Amino acid sequence: MENAVRIAILGAGNIGTSIAKGLAQAGHFTPGMITLTRRRTHLLEEYKAMGFEVTSDNPAAVKGADVVIVAVEPQRVDTLLEEIAPALDFDRHILISVVTGVTIKRIEEVIGKPLRIARAMPNTAIAVRESMTCLASNGPDDRALEMAKRIFNDVGKTLRIREEDMIAATALGACGIAFFLRAIRAASQGGIEIGLSAKNSLAMAVQTAKGAACLLSVSGSHPENEIDKVTTPKGCTISGLNRMEHEGFSSALIRGITVSAEKAAGLYCDKKEG
Repeated sequence: MENAVRIAILGAGNIGTSIAKGLAQAGHFTPGMITLTRRRTHLLEEYKAMGFEVTSDNPAAVKGADVVIVAVEPQRVDTLLEEIAPALDFDRHILISVVTGVTIKRIEEVIGKPLRIARAMPNTAIAVRESMTCLASNGPDDRALEMAKRIFNDVGKTLRIREEDMIAATALGACGIAFFLRAIRAASQGGIEIGLSAKNSLAMAVQTAKGAACLLSVSGSHPENEIDKVTTPKGCTISGLNRMEHEGFSSALIRGITVSAEKAAGLYCDKKEG
């Protein structure tokens, strides 16, 4: 990544600051090349001390940046886009939105002029450079998409998808990290119930989950193929799996993802309809 590229992250809440942390840790951007904006700037004192630029002036942040990452809540995105529109320059700026439910077409309508735009849906693991980030762009060239790839490949893995699949990506990738965290928490509680200390149980659950994910990532295998390797006739593993299925483990996880997708699809619509 060329150090000449400056980034403004507008709406530095949880996901915005996670992006900033991840990019700084990757080493291609120094904190001083990243500007964070928030109405209540006192909440960003920690980041200011780390060397990030901090301001509440969104148009000024845009004027000083080449890449603008919009990370506000859906209810605030129209107001923000209207505020920064005069400062956006087609020849200079690339805009990347991580706002749930807001289409590229809608962003173009609010801005009111041509701009290279990409949508990205990362998750909070971006702070430790392990995000799964889905990307889509508006063309006519792929400059916005390529810039988004260069940024988000530094903080995890990226996958280009159709824009109409962004809501599904939000439910599985962005909300999904909380689902997997809850599964790890449940596993650690099970460990405590059978006699492990809380500390050791959580450590075992975390590493076991990491190992399971790595098995699939490295081998490209299907989960059931790996499950077959550890289930034997009348064994303890198959007994545990069958009990979890009887209790609705898979169906509960599937339903959680579908409900999250339904909610994500309505966040911006709810705002527009008042």
